[in-house]
Amino acid sequence: MKNKLNNNELKREIGFFSATILVVANMVGTGIFTTSGFIIEELGNAQIMLLCWLVGGIFALCGALCYGELGAMFPRAGGEYVFLRESFGKCMGFLSGWVSLIVGFSAPIAAASIACATYFLSALPASFAAQFTAPFLAVNVLTISPITILAVTIIIIFSLIHYHSLFLGTRVQNGLTIFKIGLIILFVIAGMCLGKGSTGNFAGTLSVSSMFQEKFAISLIFVSFAYSGWNAAAYLGGEIKKPSRNIPLALFSGTILVICLYLLLNVMYIYALPVKQMSGILEVGTKSAISLFGSDMSKYFSGAIAIGILSVLSAMIMTGPRVYYAMAKDAVFFQVFGRVSKFHKTPGYSIFLQAGIAIIMVVTASFGKLLFYIGFTLSLFAMMTVVGLVGLRIKKASFERSYKTFGYPITPILFIVGNLWIIYFSIKSKPIVSLFGLGTIASGILFYVRFRRRNKYIESEDMNAYL
Repeated sequence: MKNKLNNNELKREIGFFSATILVVANMVGTGIFTTSGFIIEELGNAQIMLLCWLVGGIFALCGALCYGELGAMFPRAGGEYVFLRESFGKCMGFLSGWVSLIVGFSAPIAAASIACATYFLSALPASFAAQFTAPFLAVNVLTISPITILAVTIIIIFSLIHYHSLFLGTRVQNGLTIFKIGLIILFVIAGMCLGKGSTGNFAGTLSVSSMFQEKFAISLIFVSFAYSGWNAAAYLGGEIKKPSRNIPLALFSGTILVICLYLLLNVMYIYALPVKQMSGILEVGTKSAISLFGSDMSKYFSGAIAIGILSVLSAMIMTGPRVYYAMAKDAVFFQVFGRVSKFHKTPGYSIFLQAGIAIIMVVTASFGKLLFYIGFTLSLFAMMTVVGLVGLRIKKASFERSYKTFGYPITPILFIVGNLWIIYFSIKSKPIVSLFGLGTIASGILFYVRFRRRNKYIESEDMNAYL
C-alpha cells in the first residue's frame, strides 16, 4: 500500500450530471420513507404536513444557493471544512470535519447499511433471526447476526468500489440513483392510476399561522434531516469539472428535483392512508404500498427501498473521505489520510478510515444513540457556514465571484433563521442533545490543539536542523 499511495492531487473527473446525481443520492435516503408518520402525528393535518415538507425544501434550497457561491469561490475537496476554514480559521474548519467524521458520515453509513440489510433480508422468503451477542455489564457491546454481517459486507464492497476509481464509483452511483428515481416516479404514477387510495384523506383546513407553532417547528426537525445531503457536491469541489459553474448548478438542480420527489411521495402517502392510520407509523412507505396495491407488494417494496438505500450509502462513502483528506492536507489531521492512491487517484486511507469506523458502529450498535444525541450539530455547522458567507461578502468584497447567491441577502437570512429555529426546538424538546453535541465539539477542540502542538514541534525541529 505504501508504494501505491502518495501525495498526488485529486483529479477533476466529475461532470455536471454526476454532481447533480450525487446531490440527489445523498438526500433521498431512509428519511423520506420513515419520517412522515411522525410528522403527521405531530401536526394532525395532511395539508399542513405538505406545507412543512415545502418549507423544509425551501430552507434546503436556500442553503444550496449559498453553498453554490462558496463552492465556486473555493473549488476544493472538503466542503464545509474548507468554507469554515476560510471564514473563521482552521479551528472552526477542523471542528466541522471532526463532526463530519463521526456524525456526518460514519454513523449514517452504519445506520444506512443496517437499514439496507434489514429491508433486503425482509424481502426474502427465509427467516434470518439468529444472532450472537457479547454482553458487558448488562450491555451488548458486540452483535453478530445475518443483518450485521450483510451490513458490514455492503460497507466493504462499496468502499472498495470508491477506492478503485472515481470513474467506477460515479458510474455505480449514477446507476443506483437513476434506478431509485425511476422507482419513486413509478410508485407515484402507479399509485395515482392503479392504487386504491382516497382524495378524502386530504381534507382539513390549511392555516398559515400553524407555521409558527411549536409542533410545526418540531416536525421541521424531521424534515430537515430528510433533506440533509443537499450540500454533497461541495465536498468534491476538487474533482468537479468547471467547478465555478457546475457546483452551484448541481446543488440547485439536485435540491429542486428532490423537493419535487418528496412532495410527490408525501401526496401518495396521504392518498394511500388516512391521517389516523399514518400517524406514528415508522414504515410509512411500506404501509402506503400495501394500502394501494395489496399485501403482496410489501416484499417488493422492501427490496426496492433496499436498493434505494444502497444509493445514499454509496454517496456518503464517496463524499465523506474528501473532508478528512482536506484536513490532513492542512496538517490538522493525521498526514496519512491526505495521501492519494497513485494508480486509482482516490483518497484510499480516508476511505478505509471511514469504513472502519462505520463497521465498528455496525457491530456495536452504537450509531443509534450517536445520531439521536448529536444530530443537531450538523444544522449548527451548516448555519455557521452560511454566516461565514455573509462575513466573506464583507471581508473579501473585492474577491472575484463567478457566481453570487440568488436573492442575497434574503436567501442566507432565511437559511440562518430557519436553522436557528430548528436548533432551538431541538434543544428545547431534548435538552440532552446540546450536552452531547457540546461534548463532541469539545473533544474536537482537544484533538485540534494536539495537532497544532505537534505541527509547531515539527516546525521547530525542522528549523533547528536547518540552523
